[in-house]
Amino acid sequence: MADLPSLCGPGDVVVVNDTRVLPARLRLRRAGTGGAVEALLLEEVGERTWEALLRPSRRVRPGDLLVRQGLGVEVVARTGEGRWQLRFAGPEPVLKVLARHGEVPLPPYVTEALEDPERYQTVFARRPASAAAPTAGLHLTPAVLEALEARGATVARLELVVGLATFRPITAERVEDHVMHEEAYHLPPETVAALLGARRVTAVGTTVVRALEAWAATGQERGRTDLFIRGDHPFGVVDRLLTNFHVPRSSLLVLVEAFVGPRWRDLYACALERGYRFLSFGDAMLLERRRAAPAAGPPGAAAHAGGASSVSGRAREAR
Repeated sequence: MADLPSLCGPGDVVVVNDTRVLPARLRLRRAGTGGAVEALLLEEVGERTWEALLRPSRRVRPGDLLVRQGLGVEVVARTGEGRWQLRFAGPEPVLKVLARHGEVPLPPYVTEALEDPERYQTVFARRPASAAAPTAGLHLTPAVLEALEARGATVARLELVVGLATFRPITAERVEDHVMHEEAYHLPPETVAALLGARRVTAVGTTVVRALEAWAATGQERGRTDLFIRGDHPFGVVDRLLTNFHVPRSSLLVLVEAFVGPRWRDLYACALERGYRFLSFGDAMLLERRRAAPAAGPPGAAAHAGGASSVSGRAREAR
């Protein structure tokens, strides 16, 4: 990844997702029976109430109390598709409870604990909110970020809270029948300003693509998105994508296919032939978006950008 700055220059905006992973995994037991239950918190949905995945959940019922020493969590309701609402007992702020009792939720294919849990955090992580890391960002070091800026590129931040939509596999028979869950995102004003003046936009990771394209489609700098990028999606902002190698039946691989077209198969064949590593701690690739008909940029972008037709339009004109 040390080569990335050499591929960027003035007018380039490199966008990262600065969300931080919560210690969102809780190992609990059912009060009374002692049966083990693991909770993965997904998102805060009310006062001291969180949506979560429970495993195993077959014997869990609304009203059950899940406990461990110094912690009690009430099962409020089942919300469908394996999700539950949990309410934390007591007055202590939930983030403090998680800091004491929770674990960073490493992916299931990482079978050993990390000696340094910060390895599963990006170097630019800020607000603890996510259930998984925006893993493309793990490739970037402070030295790479400094080199990007030294080359004249702008490093801009946004937040997309990584949840079920990002890591839930596709189980539907048809890709178009897959249901994406909503995730919260926020583009700060300085990032919007950088994007509106960009020559070329590089997204670090698929979560950044979804946030940027949600903004392009709606003009909303803060909101929630269930955008499922697939097929002939009309990309409005992103010109290049830095991303890891993803597994079959994932919405992330579908996004990559939409971004580069059928040649994704050749790229993956090359990766397999050369022994590249897949998944969170694997290798990454820098993709150029396939050429397509001009797409509309963010609603109102022309007014903000002094009459330019769209963010992506300016990037194409500059190339």
